Amino acid sequence: MTTHKKYILQLCHGYAMPFLDVARQYASLFVDTEYHVVTVYLTGKADQEVSQQTASDTVLFLENTSKELTGLKRKQIKQLRHICQQYNFEFAIAHRYKAIFILQYIKDLPVIGVHHAFNVYQRFMRRYFIDHHQKNLCLLGVSNAIRDDIRKQLIHFPQQQIQTLYNRVNIEQISSLQLEASAARDFLKLDKDSYIFSNVGRLHPDKDQKTLIYAFAKVTEQLPNAKLIIIGKGRLEQDLKQQVQTLGLENQVLFLGVIPNAVNYFRAFDSFVLSSDHEPFGMVLLEAIIAQLPIIATNAGGAKEIIQDPQYRFNIGDSDKLAELMLMTYRLDNAQKIKINKDNMHWLEQNFTDKAVTDNFWQLPFMQQFPRLSTKPQKDV
Repeated sequence: MTTHKKYILQLCHGYAMPFLDVARQYASLFVDTEYHVVTVYLTGKADQEVSQQTASDTVLFLENTSKELTGLKRKQIKQLRHICQQYNFEFAIAHRYKAIFILQYIKDLPVIGVHHAFNVYQRFMRRYFIDHHQKNLCLLGVSNAIRDDIRKQLIHFPQQQIQTLYNRVNIEQISSLQLEASAARDFLKLDKDSYIFSNVGRLHPDKDQKTLIYAFAKVTEQLPNAKLIIIGKGRLEQDLKQQVQTLGLENQVLFLGVIPNAVNYFRAFDSFVLSSDHEPFGMVLLEAIIAQLPIIATNAGGAKEIIQDPQYRFNIGDSDKLAELMLMTYRLDNAQKIKINKDNMHWLEQNFTDKAVTDNFWQLPFMQQFPRLSTKPQKDV
C-alpha cells in the first residue's frame, strides 16, 4: 500500500436513507485534500449504486445483520481491527452510538462520533462507557440542540469535545431536480386553484401531524380553497385519518403516502409546515427553502436553528398559534414572499452548504491536530 496516502475511516451503521446521504456529506469534507475516505457499512448488502452515491475513495460492506449488532459486538470489533491493519487511518468518523462503541476498541485511533438524535445517553451504561473513553474521542451533534442534549447527559465528558456540525445540502443539485409548480402539481394530481399547505415526514408522534390537522381545521373556516397535503407513512396513519374524518376534512386533507424523491415535487406547494415536537435537525426545511416556500416550524430542537425568524415559529402543540401563522402565510403578497425566501436562502448558504460546513469542520478544536492538506493547485500571487 502506498505510504504517502492519508486515510480516513468513516463507519456507518447502514445506508438506509437518510444515512446514505449523511455518508456522502461527510466524505465531501475531504474533497480536494490528500485524505482518502474509506467508508464502511456495518449492515446492508453490497450495492454498486450505494458505493457510487457514497462518494468515497473506497466503500466496504461488512453485511452484518441488525441482530448481530446487539450485545458486545465482538465480531464487528474484529472486522474493524482487520480493516485498520490494512489502512493506517489518521482518524475515524463514526455515525451513531454503536459505531462509536466499536471504534473505542481500536487502540490509539482518534474518533469523531456523530449523533443524529436526542437522548442517546439516557442509559447509564452508555454514559459510563463514553465517560471512560475521553482521550481520543470528540462528539458532534447535527444541531446545537443535539449538542446541548449530549452535554447535559455527559456532565463528566469535556464539554469542549462536544461540538456542532450541521447537516447540509447541495443547493444546485436539489434545485435542478425540483419540477416547476405546474408540472409538480400534475405529477401529484393536485388541482391548480387550491392553496396547498404541505407536510413531509413519518406519521409518528414525534412529527405531531395531529396538531397540524387541528390547526388546519380552524384555517378552513376562513379558507375554503385550502388543502393540506401530508406525505409519508407510519404507525399513526389510521389514527390521523380517523381524526380527519371526525373533523369532516376528507376532501381537504390528502395523505399521499411515501413518494420517492418527494423533494422533487415541493414546488407544487404554496407553503410548508413542520409540526414536529422532537426535531433533531430538520433536513426537510432546507429542501423547502430551496423550493422557495414560505415555512412555518415549531420551536423544537434544530428547527429553530434553520428558521431564524421567530414570527414564523410556534410552540409545540399550540394549534391556535399554528392556525394563526397558516392564515398569515396565506395572506403574504409576492414582495413579502420574495423577502422571506431571500432571507431563508441567505441563512442556508451561510450555514448549511457543503462549503460552509466544511470550513467549520476544519476549525473544530479536535481537528487542529490534523492539517488540511489541499491538492488544489496554488494560484500565483
